[in-house]
Amino acid sequence: MTNMTYRRLGRSGLKVSTLSYGSWVTFGGQQGLDAVTESMAAAHDAGCNFYDNAEAYAGGESETLMGQALQEFGWPRQNYIISTKFFWGISDDVNNHFTLNRKYLMNGIDRSLERLQLDYVDLVYCHRPDPDTPLEETVWAMHDMIAAGKALYWGTSEWSAEEIRGAFEIAERHHLHKPVMEQPEYNMLNRTKVEHDYKRLYDDIGLGLTTWSPLAGGLLTGKYADGIPDGSRASLERHGYLQDKLQEDEAVATINRVVDVAGELDCKPAQVALAWCASNPKVSSVITGASRASQVVENFETMDVIDALTPELVARLNGED
Repeated sequence: MTNMTYRRLGRSGLKVSTLSYGSWVTFGGQQGLDAVTESMAAAHDAGCNFYDNAEAYAGGESETLMGQALQEFGWPRQNYIISTKFFWGISDDVNNHFTLNRKYLMNGIDRSLERLQLDYVDLVYCHRPDPDTPLEETVWAMHDMIAAGKALYWGTSEWSAEEIRGAFEIAERHHLHKPVMEQPEYNMLNRTKVEHDYKRLYDDIGLGLTTWSPLAGGLLTGKYADGIPDGSRASLERHGYLQDKLQEDEAVATINRVVDVAGELDCKPAQVALAWCASNPKVSSVITGASRASQVVENFETMDVIDALTPELVARLNGED
């Protein structure tokens, strides 16, 4: 059992594990039920209490697999936190994809709960902003979802600071449930949103963060230090942006610093990258991903690295020394 810590989700009273486990890419893609069950069990054994999902992951299959695993575990419902997200949709029908309109959201939560085999999700996110739906319509729908007991807290993912503040102010004006958290990409190669754009929102509205892609698509694991291996994510055409990053001097310098610090701390570069994300006190939980249980164990051993990551080492990783 690792030395897991728990942090408040923004200004809410809910506490989430500093490291959490997400199903994106792996569940239903690289993993079937047995691997999903083993991986979730490994995360649970490491003290994880937050499991992240989304309607669109593997076209709904990710939620189905997580639901089946939860049934198998029989964990007390009060002991774990499940999320889902809405925007992309899983059908091409009009009003059912690329939207945050009321009809889609109210139907979407019911279908997700069926797949997850749950009475409610703890966290529900608007997976992207929708410029075609009035913000007020979306805020009311999210409020009603919570009022109906189908979700406990709502938030956003990859929204701008202006959009988040707009949603918060609408909710405040009408005495509705306010957005509590945002789920942005955050890693050493992608810092602007979390460290600059959202800066005032932490104090102004108490925004919490559950961040994704802490390893920058695998770049910060150091596995691309000597080129791109066949079969790796960066070798796939749809992940060409990873190849582009490897052409940037600043990105390569950051990756090298991660590898160097990992050598000094006698740990994996991935663990340094995860610990760096967790070292930001504004981050409530760092969402990790893994394709097998042994990777989950390794990721969660990062808890031992977090304490070793001194402010001096963080400054070095940031290229500030």
